[in-house]
Amino acid sequence: MLLKSIKSTTRAEFICLCPGGVSINTNSVPNTSDLNTIEKYLKLINGAGNDEVLAPWLPQSKSYLKITSIPYIQPNSNKLTGDDITTTMKQLELFEPVNLVAKPRVIKASPKSDIAIIWFDIWDSQNGSKAKLLINHSFNFGRYIATIRATNMNSGVPQCHNCWKWGHSTFSCCAHGSRCQKCNGPHKLEHHRDLAWCCKANFKLNPPRLETAKGEPCSHSFNCINCKGKHMADDNKCPFWKHRFNREWHSKKAQEARETRANSTHLAVGGIKI
Repeated sequence: MLLKSIKSTTRAEFICLCPGGVSINTNSVPNTSDLNTIEKYLKLINGAGNDEVLAPWLPQSKSYLKITSIPYIQPNSNKLTGDDITTTMKQLELFEPVNLVAKPRVIKASPKSDIAIIWFDIWDSQNGSKAKLLINHSFNFGRYIATIRATNMNSGVPQCHNCWKWGHSTFSCCAHGSRCQKCNGPHKLEHHRDLAWCCKANFKLNPPRLETAKGEPCSHSFNCINCKGKHMADDNKCPFWKHRFNREWHSKKAQEARETRANSTHLAVGGIKI
């Protein structure tokens, strides 16, 4: 089907029914006029009303962008937040066709810098048409001029899915065997109910601990191995997860952990440094 009515070079080469709708393969990326023509065609062949056929859309991918040249500390002495950026975007015509994947992430350019870098991801077509409308454009942010740049995916600080610590990948983990993100025991989470000590009876304790009934899930709570909060190590409530794109924050926490371990070692040997 050649979209001749609008003098388009786009051709529908294959049309088939699929779960939830119709899949159409074309020889090039359709523009807005092409999509409107396809919608009219679908309504015509189905004899459907205007509300019965949804507007066609393109397969979506993500484009990764960043904003530079905005101070990290604002004139009101507050730190710049993702909500500040989102509010400004909603007010600007430049961002009207843009749909954010998630709230923008604000990070200082360097530990001693007063300038922020704002990372944000947008839903885009496979050829990045929406990103092309934004890249290298500038806009006013208060009395500052901000610039949009293209960037690679910002994966942030990795969390190991073997030991559940932050700062290294699963493949580079030195731990012997997997740890449970619930109790930090030497087993995977799916085996926690069968292997964890908390669900087994222990009558030597005072009061005695009864065995968890068979078929019942583990009802015991544990502290996160990273922040010591009342949740599992992979919970998105964890401060470590919330700061996963903030390498400065993670570096500070790693240094604090090293100092705590060093102090514990000194106390264990009577204050003698080793």
